[in-house]
Amino acid sequence: MKASHLFLRTVLLLIAPLLIYSCNTDRKNEGKLLPMPNILICIADDASHMSAYGYSWIKTPGFDRVAEEGILFTNAYTPNSKCAPSRSCILTGRNSWQLKEAANHWCYFPEKFKSFFEVLKEHGYYTGYTGKGWAPGVAGKINGKPRRLTGEPFQEIKTDPPAKFISNKDYAENFRSFLKSKPENKPFCFWYGAHEPHRAYEFEAGIRKGGKRLSDIDSVYSFWPDIDSVRTDMLDYAFEVEYFDKHLQKILKILEEQNKLENTLVIATSDHGMPFPRVKGQAYEYSNHVPLSIMWKNRIINTDRVVNDYVSFIDIAPTILELSQIDQEQCGMQPIEGKSLTDIFYSDKSGIINTERDHVLIGKERHDIGRPADIGYPIRGIIKDGYLYIHNFKTERWPAGNPETGYLNCDGSPTKTVILNQHRKSKNIDYWNWSFGKRPEEELYNIDKDPDCINNLANKSQYQERKDTLKVQLFNELKEQGDPRMFSNGDVFDEYSYADTKDTAFYERYMRGEKLNAGWVNKSDFEREQ
Repeated sequence: MKASHLFLRTVLLLIAPLLIYSCNTDRKNEGKLLPMPNILICIADDASHMSAYGYSWIKTPGFDRVAEEGILFTNAYTPNSKCAPSRSCILTGRNSWQLKEAANHWCYFPEKFKSFFEVLKEHGYYTGYTGKGWAPGVAGKINGKPRRLTGEPFQEIKTDPPAKFISNKDYAENFRSFLKSKPENKPFCFWYGAHEPHRAYEFEAGIRKGGKRLSDIDSVYSFWPDIDSVRTDMLDYAFEVEYFDKHLQKILKILEEQNKLENTLVIATSDHGMPFPRVKGQAYEYSNHVPLSIMWKNRIINTDRVVNDYVSFIDIAPTILELSQIDQEQCGMQPIEGKSLTDIFYSDKSGIINTERDHVLIGKERHDIGRPADIGYPIRGIIKDGYLYIHNFKTERWPAGNPETGYLNCDGSPTKTVILNQHRKSKNIDYWNWSFGKRPEEELYNIDKDPDCINNLANKSQYQERKDTLKVQLFNELKEQGDPRMFSNGDVFDEYSYADTKDTAFYERYMRGEKLNAGWVNKSDFEREQ
């Protein structure tokens, strides 16, 4: 070997580790070379569908644009399929069973848990929201000042909604107002929380005002009857999802007009599944599986990627803190359970990026009341390798609420009414069982083949090893996370005050006929106790 070649080889061997370190450091800390990113979170209220996933009966070009110019996630989940606890998971990076009162719906948010919005404000961000922030519940005060879990409200600008029950808040123009009030030298974090497609809906709005047809829907889920009123209900839901998306499109345009889109991390999602029987408020595939697309122009590598890693809402907070250059351990938040998504951002691959992201945990405690003493329906579950394992802790309870209170953990709707009416006539009782009937302690579903979660495999001999393996992993991780259900203290979730309760339990006051905030069920939903 010539001396010159030997010298060159020696130099390369010496500097190669430094070059590799430098490249990895630049990529890992890329955000530090640019100003801190703006952050925009766009969250629908109760949406399962976006057209980026191939649904032909719904059109969401705003969400789809975020996916095309960023990443579309196919396996994103919320730990808890109800508004307040799901949003608590986003804001804290912790699973709902790690959040004390905030595991419940209509709770008093615990003082000890900071939201990342509160942290960002302390570190120089300008924060705000329009529409629905963290809700429903009471955020409380710290040092006599109201807490702003999603920043300052911007709600003043109104618009003429296209259908009854759609909010009159002009989300996009309120965002413009927020930007106008923002100090020039501050980055922003904004929460666009649509009230749509939360119920109620104007019946047939999707057909009469949205130009939709019953035949647009390829198929109705197997746990509902495939009849015109159910299809109409689905189209009315689609109409409201599209309204959420129209404001998302306008907000993206505002960012472009003001040259702010390039350095804005945009997260588009929904808090949980659609407000229909067996979905919202339960713990099945469609309950917790959420749409998610994320864009950060010129920062996310290789856009228009589809990522199949299992990701959770608890991963959002650590992602935002990392990109905002805020130390998790020193920001005053309680320890975060989630893992930053930047490994996915900085990859150039589609499909599976990180093989360690191979599962998510889900669960629930007390959602809407509807049982004596306001007790909940505790569940924990794990989704891994295309299977969902569910453990129901209190099988003697009604999973959607008691019949005599109208199954309060299921929003009133034409679909719900159809199922209940058929049950009363002793027709198609399976539909009622799937949505409202009591459940066994264990459930196991192959969600790759049975996403509707109809065929329970828990008692089939050929699945015992898989079921037991999933249960062991679930319970071990819950123990590591300090879940009270794992330490014979799970009833603490039933003892936390319901935020609309005074001295007497909501259930007892409701049964006495008091006018309470329970208008989300129809009069026909009420039945005699079974």
